[in-house]
Amino acid sequence: MTELRNNVIAVAGGYDIVINEAGPPDGPAVVFIHGSGPGASGKSNFRQNIDAFVSAGYRVVLPDLIGYGASSKPEGLDYTLALFTDTLYEALTSQGLRKATLIGNSLGGGIAIQMALDHPGFLDRLILMAPGCIEELPIYFAMPGIAGMRSSFGSPEFSIDDQRRLIENLVYDPKYVTDELVKERYEVARIQPKDVIVRMRTPNLQPRLGELKMPILIFWGSAERFMPLSGLGYFLEQCDDARVVTFNKVGHWVQVERAAEFNAYSVAFLQNKG
Repeated sequence: MTELRNNVIAVAGGYDIVINEAGPPDGPAVVFIHGSGPGASGKSNFRQNIDAFVSAGYRVVLPDLIGYGASSKPEGLDYTLALFTDTLYEALTSQGLRKATLIGNSLGGGIAIQMALDHPGFLDRLILMAPGCIEELPIYFAMPGIAGMRSSFGSPEFSIDDQRRLIENLVYDPKYVTDELVKERYEVARIQPKDVIVRMRTPNLQPRLGELKMPILIFWGSAERFMPLSGLGYFLEQCDDARVVTFNKVGHWVQVERAAEFNAYSVAFLQNKG
């Protein structure tokens, strides 16, 4: 994998946001925003995508959201969409970014949508993989993947075997869940406050999707266990410039299970070829 440059950025509230980067510093920026879940981080979610984007000349930016990865993990507060979005936007602009394509998976997709609504001039294009924040919370909590994640994480008995089972929920084929990935995410999960999951507060942005005027590429797996497939229709009905790629026998991690195709479709989209 391409060597990563590590940066620690202080943001409002006394928090640190850690950002890893690869590729030419003066290249067009693509920001990969990871989802929620025990142990999530920019590197662990997008390791199979970095090289393809760097090879295409892009500046790849991999932030760890507040509460995740190597970033600050405060306790005793609600993890709101505004907290995620505002701290991330401050960190990105502190790194000199003035324009970027946002690539968001799950919660990261919801953050990308919120940032596009709050700062439309910052967005070039938008790539989403089964994005969150477009349904009411009870609908998400009823999804089997999220129900399992909320019930097990934060327990004093949370084990590396629990971690493996949670990651296996993210994919259709468990061959993608390696021992290295499980260990990497478990080491982070052990020091995460349970507030990052149980006190997450996200609004339903679905009524505002029509405000998104930039080109949008959306990916979804048919075996999705976290985000209802009904979300696809919202973008097609409300957005002016959206296209959708769906895969059968693929779960929540399209960018992992179909990495080569995800990379090729996304780079072509960024280069105005798709």
